[in-house]
Amino acid sequence: MQPFKSLDAVACPLPLSNVDTDQLIPARFMKRSRADGYGSFLLHDLRFDETGAEMSNSPLNDPERQGARILVTRRNFGCGSSREAAVYALVDYGIACVIAPSFGDIFSSNAVNNGLLPAIVSEENCEALLNVLRDGALTATVDLGALTIWSANLILSFTVDPVWRTKLLNGWDDIDLTQSYTSVIANFAKVDRERRPWMQPSERPDSQ
Repeated sequence: MQPFKSLDAVACPLPLSNVDTDQLIPARFMKRSRADGYGSFLLHDLRFDETGAEMSNSPLNDPERQGARILVTRRNFGCGSSREAAVYALVDYGIACVIAPSFGDIFSSNAVNNGLLPAIVSEENCEALLNVLRDGALTATVDLGALTIWSANLILSFTVDPVWRTKLLNGWDDIDLTQSYTSVIANFAKVDRERRPWMQPSERPDSQ
């Protein structure tokens, strides 16, 4: 994954609570290969009517919000099933950060493992940011190092799990994170061998 340091991009307001993973990508589209991309199905039923035509009142269909990489929404985003395809749809569409007061736990973990930042803000700050965007601001800046978001004249802080922050800042997956502790693990093993030699496995004799 690419390290996530800061992001200055078009931000799209989605003033909805409890957006679940089936809304993020309806199950009927999950037969498609990931290699073909899931981005066109992101929030499909909130973007298109039954004929397949774009709905003009959908924020993601706003011409000024095209190319949005930041999504600002309300509490409990990504609730519902554990389908990782919901994150694939966001990432394939181009979203690199979702800002909300709370997230589904499994969704958050899947997001970080795919390089997507789930930035948690207070309910009050979320509404303030949504209002700034609805009033005409088109972009926002998210600084993961400083844990700060700003848009127009609004500056606010956000939180993210410290371990997830480390992974995103470095572009690490779980294996990379474990390998960053190689020297600590090796030192523990050395000390443990000296302190508890009876716990070490016996060496197997060479087979004849």
